[in-house]
Amino acid sequence: MKSKILAVVGPTASGKTGLAIELAKAYNGEVVSADSMQIYKGMTIATAKPSEQEMQEIPHHLIDFLDADKTYSVGQYVIDAEKAVSDIISRDKLPILCGGTGLYVDSFLNGIDFIDNSSNDVIRKDLELMAEEKGIDFMLEKLASFDPTSAEKLEEQKNLKRIIRAIEFYMVTGITISEQNEKSRLINSKYEHIIIGLTASDRQYLYDRINKRVDRMIEQGLVEEAKEVLSSSLSDTSSKAIGYKQLIQYFNGTEELEACVERIKMETRRYAKRQLTWFKRNENIIWINIDEFNTDADIAQYAKKLISDRGFLNG
Repeated sequence: MKSKILAVVGPTASGKTGLAIELAKAYNGEVVSADSMQIYKGMTIATAKPSEQEMQEIPHHLIDFLDADKTYSVGQYVIDAEKAVSDIISRDKLPILCGGTGLYVDSFLNGIDFIDNSSNDVIRKDLELMAEEKGIDFMLEKLASFDPTSAEKLEEQKNLKRIIRAIEFYMVTGITISEQNEKSRLINSKYEHIIIGLTASDRQYLYDRINKRVDRMIEQGLVEEAKEVLSSSLSDTSSKAIGYKQLIQYFNGTEELEACVERIKMETRRYAKRQLTWFKRNENIIWINIDEFNTDADIAQYAKKLISDRGFLNG
């Protein structure tokens, strides 16, 4: 019999953390973060990392555990999430996966197995040089020639690192990364899960929430945090966090703070759109339009009803 796991997903600023905490309180659960930036120490305000008060004594896993100069992969996340989930289940509690990094969520819930011997430093360096010389579109075409499924997904993300990784995987293993992922889904998925997705019927409603949250971040000290983070060493992954590099021109004295803050809002809205595009592909997600409810408590109550109606959990 498969162990059960809940997941709460959706774009940034949609209220995932609050809902996951309410569900954890209702179902004797603990939260496992699926956020690729909240893993980093010192990156608190920009990543909307929940405070001790916001956690309401609900244990949270895979938050604030890695130095910002360390690179982190989806393969490592699957390993770490498995350890956390197994520990939670061993104590007769319910794991609640919560986050907006769709690749993390899908890879873990589908039991994707990342082959250990699927990397080659020489091949990767050659591909990186090729990318510098010929550009991302050329690399996408190269990937599409043998793995159109991966190319289609990665074209939307415009993530050169993952495009190179997909090509490298094929050159080393002889199979495409999409084929490997599909095989893993069929073999390794060992959890019975239900996924609640948060979105808004009016996209502007979500964008307004994002804008207000960025304003709150500024009030909470984002500028000071950004100065500290940017003065330290960052890895390829941590440097992608929104809210830091957009302030560089302010620190350089070449732009007003207001203009930089507007850029943070714009980049965050674009990121939310990419998150929604990713999650909307998953037909198993049960969506809740947050703009159709008056309070967060109403959203939580409705989510519990959805879970109960499907006979997934009692309580």
